[in-house]
Amino acid sequence: MSAASKATSASHEAVTGHAPRVLKKYPNRRLYDTRSSSYITLADVKQMVLAGEDFEVRDAKSGEDLTRSILLQIILEEESGGVPIFSSSMLSNIIRFYGHAMQGLMGSMLERNLQAFAEMQQQLVQGQAPLVQGLMGTYLEQSRAMFETMQQQMAQAGAIFPGFTPPKKDR
Repeated sequence: MSAASKATSASHEAVTGHAPRVLKKYPNRRLYDTRSSSYITLADVKQMVLAGEDFEVRDAKSGEDLTRSILLQIILEEESGGVPIFSSSMLSNIIRFYGHAMQGLMGSMLERNLQAFAEMQQQLVQGQAPLVQGLMGTYLEQSRAMFETMQQQMAQAGAIFPGFTPPKKDR
C-alpha cells in the first residue's frame, strides 16, 4: 500500500474509530474482501453501501484507491437496469462543469443537497410527517438559495474568465 493510501486509511480510522473494510481489486477485475477472505461481486458491494458499511477498494498491486470507480460502476449498473435517477440532460450539465472554475462548488452543492434529502427521508421513515413537511420547505428554500448563489458566482466567473460558458438551464 502506498504512503498516500496508508495516510487516507489512518485518517479515516482516526475520525471513525475503526478502519474501513478493505476490498482488493485484481487485474482480472475480481474483488477480494480481506475481512471474509473471499471474492465478492458488485452486488455484494452494493449491499455494503446499503447497509452503511465503511469500506475502501484498493488496487491489489499498486494500493491505489479505486473506491469511487467501483461506486460509479454500481451507479452505471443501476442507471441501465431500471428507472434511472439521472436524465441525459442532467448528466450533460454535470459533464459541462468538469474543468470549470465552478466544479468544486457544484460537487459540494450536490453533496449537501443529497445529505439534506437523506435526512428528510430518514425523518419520513421514522413517521414524523409534520416535521418532514417543514424540512421539505427548508430544503427547497436552501436549494433555491444555493442555486441562486451558484448562478451569481457563475456570472462572476464569466466576468473573470471570458471563455467560461455556464451550463444551459433546463426548463
